[in-house]
Amino acid sequence: MSTENKVGNKVEDVLQNLDSGKKEEILTNFEEFKSFLGDKVSKGEKLGLNEEQLALAAQKVGDYLAKKEQPRNREEKLLQELWKVGTEEEQHKLAHLLVKLVS
Repeated sequence: MSTENKVGNKVEDVLQNLDSGKKEEILTNFEEFKSFLGDKVSKGEKLGLNEEQLALAAQKVGDYLAKKEQPRNREEKLLQELWKVGTEEEQHKLAHLLVKLVS
C-alpha cells in the first residue's frame, strides 16, 4: 500500500471515529477546526510527512467534509463552495493553502 493510501485511510479513520460531540465542536467553530487541523499537521510533521503528504491528507479531509458534512459557519461554507467548483488540481492547491494556514 502506498504512503498516499495509508495517509488517506488514516484520515478517514480519524474523521469517522471522532466522538459526535467533539466533531460538532470542531465543525461549529472555525478556530476549533483550524486548531484541530493544525494539530494533525503538527503530528504528521513529527511522523516525517513532507508538505506534499500533508496536503494529500488535507485534501482527504476536504473531500470528506464536502461529501459528508454540512458547513456550520461562513468559513466552512466558503471552503465547501470553493471545493465543489474546483478541479482536483485546484482542490489540491487549496489543501496546500490550508496546511500553510494552520502551520
